Amino acid sequence: MNDKAALFRSLHTPGTPLVLVNAWDAATARIAAASGSPAVATTSAGVAWSLGAADGDTLDRDEAIAAIRRVVRAVDVPVTADIESGFGATPADVADTVCLVLAAGAVGINIEDGSRTVDEQAARIAAARGAAGDGLFINARLDAYLRGRGELDETVARAAAFAEAGADGIFVPGVTDPSTVAALAERVPAPLNILTGPGAPTVGELAKLGVARVSLGSWVAEAAYEMFRRVTVQALGQGTYAEELAEAYDFGELNDLMRYSA
Repeated sequence: MNDKAALFRSLHTPGTPLVLVNAWDAATARIAAASGSPAVATTSAGVAWSLGAADGDTLDRDEAIAAIRRVVRAVDVPVTADIESGFGATPADVADTVCLVLAAGAVGINIEDGSRTVDEQAARIAAARGAAGDGLFINARLDAYLRGRGELDETVARAAAFAEAGADGIFVPGVTDPSTVAALAERVPAPLNILTGPGAPTVGELAKLGVARVSLGSWVAEAAYEMFRRVTVQALGQGTYAEELAEAYDFGELNDLMRYSA
């Protein structure tokens, strides 16, 4: 396990969560690192959108790996990559993807289960672990709550199976109810990752519930694109410019941030 992998693993402490504002390109990754983030995580949706694809296993794997490589090269901190469901139909495909992710320099992945059965997803996680060895932090995403069909006992059972297969962390997006989060943190046999956003508990509140990792997912990318849409509509329609432009990142500061080599 290299130093960045060991550091990233050590950041997952229940009650003192790692906070990840997910990046989607080299610039957002560098901004996150320069702002003090001890690690950088990508958002699969943000990456896909920036490359002209929809989220949900439509992005070409080579393009996704190239994006991961650019993010890794942009920062000195550990990088974990969202690889959607693994960019392939079979466990062997997932193993191949993981090898490419490691070669690109990332030390962690998110991999989602979608509608797969426990056994199907456990096989994919086991393949990822077999390809990666011990160093890679595998964050297994369970999508049931996100899809509106979450149930606590089933989620805990799936999490246990995925941990047994080799997952290091469990990501349950779609859950923000404090009592459910607390129950998951207590019963899931791995550090718990929660997706936050508008209306969700604060980082401090999630920390008190035992959460080990807090992600903003695609929310920041969505906010950035919404700002672009609003400015465009106003400029084309009214011929004026949205107030958000007055608070834009300073050109010189951002340009200087992108000059150095990580």
